[in-house]
This record gives sequence, C-alpha cells and structure tokens, in this order.
Amino acid sequence: MAILKHIKSRNANYSNAIDYLLFQHDESTGKKIKDEMGRSLLRDEFYMDGLNCDPMSFDKECSLTNTKFHKNKKSSEIKSHHYIISFDPDDRSECGLTGEKAQELCLNLAKKIFPGYQALIVTHTDGHNGSGNIHTHIVINSVRKEAVRRQSYMDKPHEEIAGYKHRSTNKFLNYFKKEIMDMCIQEELHQVDLLSPAETKITQAEYMAQKSGQKKLEETNKKIIADGLKPNATMFQTQKQELRNAIEECSSHSKSFQEFQSLLFEKYQISVIEERGRYRYLHPDRDKRITEKALGTQYGKEHLEQLFLRKGPITILYVRSHLRLVVDLQKNVKAMQSPGYAHRVKISNLQEMANTIIYVQEHGYNTQTELKNAFSESQKQLDQATDQLMEMNADLKSINRQIHYTGQYFAQKAIYTEFLKAKNKGRFRKEHTAEIQAYEEARDWLKSFYPDGKMLPIKTLKEQKASLQEQIDQQKSSIRSLKDLTQDLRTVDKNVEAILHNQVPKKQKTREPEL
Repeated sequence: MAILKHIKSRNANYSNAIDYLLFQHDESTGKKIKDEMGRSLLRDEFYMDGLNCDPMSFDKECSLTNTKFHKNKKSSEIKSHHYIISFDPDDRSECGLTGEKAQELCLNLAKKIFPGYQALIVTHTDGHNGSGNIHTHIVINSVRKEAVRRQSYMDKPHEEIAGYKHRSTNKFLNYFKKEIMDMCIQEELHQVDLLSPAETKITQAEYMAQKSGQKKLEETNKKIIADGLKPNATMFQTQKQELRNAIEECSSHSKSFQEFQSLLFEKYQISVIEERGRYRYLHPDRDKRITEKALGTQYGKEHLEQLFLRKGPITILYVRSHLRLVVDLQKNVKAMQSPGYAHRVKISNLQEMANTIIYVQEHGYNTQTELKNAFSESQKQLDQATDQLMEMNADLKSINRQIHYTGQYFAQKAIYTEFLKAKNKGRFRKEHTAEIQAYEEARDWLKSFYPDGKMLPIKTLKEQKASLQEQIDQQKSSIRSLKDLTQDLRTVDKNVEAILHNQVPKKQKTREPEL
C-alpha cells in the first residue's frame, strides 16, 4: 500500500536536497556512496521534474523567492517540507507499476496538492537501501511563490496568498492522504485506509533507530561469535517495541486493568497509569512516560479495556454507562444471576449477553427503539444496495452484448461487402454462410439497439465496461459490509429483546466484534 511520510527541514542549503535525490547515499550514515576514484555515484534509476521551477535550479529559485518575500531568514525557521510517497512492493510485480508511471502519478498529484509552490518531484525505484519499493519524493519550498484559490483544507489565515508559508496541519495531511488513497484505487494499486489511526504506529525516527541498532548488534555479535560464544540476542528492539511486546503478552493474560498493571510491572518492570482517558507507559530504562498514541491503537485504553471485558464477561455488568438501554440490560442480567435463574445461565450465555451489552455501549444506543431503527435502516440500505447491484449487472450484460455484436459486425463486414459485390451471390453466400449470417445477426441486433443508427465505438464500450465493473466491485464491497452490519444488528436486537424479558439469549451465529 502507498504510505505518506513527512519531514520538516530547517536547512537553508536547498542544493542538499538536489544532491540527495540525484546521488546514491547510504541510508544508515547519510553519506554519499563514491566509486574507487572518489566520485559521487548517480542513482541507477530516477525520474525528476520541477513544479513552478527548473528542477536543476531549484535551490537558486527557492532562495530568490525567500528574498523576495523576506522569509526564511532565521535558522529556526522551516525552510522546506519533504513528503515521501512509498508504494507497496507488490505494486511493481502485481500491478505493473514502474518508476516512470509513479513519477507521472505523483507529478499530477503534486500539481493538485501544492499549487503555487516550488517543488522537486523525484521518483526512485531502488527503495530504502536497495529494498526495491518504488517511492516518490516531493520537496517543496516552505514559502508559496504564487497566489492560488483558497482550498477547503486551508485552516490558517492567508495560506493561499503568495509569500505565506506552508502549514502541514492535520487537516492538510488528511486531505493529502485521501488524495493518495483515491489515486491508488483509481490506478488499481494496493492501498489501505491512511485516515484511520494505525494499530501499530512506527515513526520514521523509530524505524531508523531500529535499523541502526540492528546493525550495531550484528557487529557486536560477530565479535562474540569469533570468541566462541553465543550471543544473547540477535534481533534489536527499540524501547517502544519492547513495550508493545510486553503489553501484548500481559494483556492476553489479564481480565482487568488492575491485573494488567500488576502483571506488566512484575514481569517487565513497566509501569502503566491512566491519565486523561489514556494509558501512559514507563519503560524501566526511561524517565519519561510514553503515551499509547505513540505505540498505536492496539496498545491503548479503548482497545485493551474491550479485550479485558471479553475475557471476564461478568465485569461488563459493573461498567458505568450513561446509556439507558445499557443500564436496563445490566439490571436484567444481574437479576438472572440470582439463585432462581443461576441454573439457566451458563458461562457461554453470560459471554453472549456481555458481548451484546458491549455492542450497545460501543455504538451508543440509548433505547431499544434506537437499536431497532438502526437495524431497520441497515436492512433497508442492504436491500437498496442489492437492487442497485442487480441494475448494474443488467447494464454490464447490455454492454457485453454491445461489445459482442459490435465486434461481430466489424469482423464480418469485409466478407459481407464482398458478398454485395459478388456476381453470383447465391454461390458466395453458400461458401460463406456462417460469416454472412453472423454479420446479418449483428447488424439486425445493432439496428434494434441503436434506432438512430449511431453506434458506439468498441473503445468507448470497453471504457464504459471497465468503469462499470469498478462500480460493481465497490458495490459488492459495500454490500458485504452492510450484510455484516445487518447480521450484527439482527443478533443484538434479538438478544436485547431476550434479556429485557429475562430470557437467556439463544446461541447465535455472529461475528466476533472487531477490537
């Protein structure tokens, strides 16, 4: 999938950017790679364009713009922004992506995202230290050269005016990510949802620290092995990764935050506290806590609390909620724990009821009416989406027929022309019966389909088919999601009805709620 990275630079020497993008560098040390004569080596394959500037004079033109608007004079000011779009390695083998194609796509994207800015757009095909994934660098001067129309993502005053600086806000980055996702979908490249928080968040700094640490560890291990000893570790882990591993291990054996907190400290000497609705972790080798946000959503309070609840279903009965329906459900389930009901409520039943309450809580249904309305609306949307898919399939069938008969018509047209010119038409028809019949069949069908006689070209029909097929694929995906949602709501609705009438819910075929 394509991902986006952003790096801010306070370096006033814009020629360093050109230097890095054109010549081979060791990503670990940042130094140029040179030949035996000490000459810098050009990258094996790259594509370069300039936006609102000549790419080879990018440095000089940026300096002139800064001087014109009296900007970027202080060393503390951000002089340029470096965005990197990295494509999925499988895009090359499975989707036919080339460096040239990636350059074309990203150049068009840069024109849309960075109008009025001077920018370098350079695509490399070698990947990080030769890993092979195609990626494109977009380096922009932080000062806008030309005024443009104000865009929806601009939330700072005067952003559209020449001479004002680029702001890489969350709103802008979300806009950029959405455009990348749309581009990949349109070009049928691999893509994931860039707008949702990452389950495991690894920053560029952590990635580089892991690479550097692994290299140092391997050098140390060589010396240890040379001395006839066995290394203690072969895989370097950052402190953040050590936290992730410990959290995964301890959360899998905990049914509450208190258990998780104790186990994490006992086994790994890692302290965890809850502060302002988030978990904050302290690695034993650090003085400052690391927030759940820096590790990823999989290591945060929301995800882990749901994990704890599903392991100890009885716990959900004592979770405080402002939702009236959740309170009513908790009250009735507690009643079923009394001696009069206890023989009817097994652990599996209790888990089913707990999952029902969790679902209601997570989706904010305050009343049973709200839940039933949501189920009804979901079923209605599913029916409408299914009807639309049937119409699309009918349209696709029609286009396929048009393509079939148009191709058949032109394939036999030459034979039919000869037939019309033949002196002995009877003999000619006898010798070419199949071709002539195929032509006449196609001609008659096309006449009935195109009463005005204006046939669409094969190329246009195939383009329409490709577009319609893409819509059908998207519609099928929407229907799958709606089916899952409708099934979940149907199950929860039945379970809520049973619990509110002090009945044990029947075993339902449901999907496990996603954490």
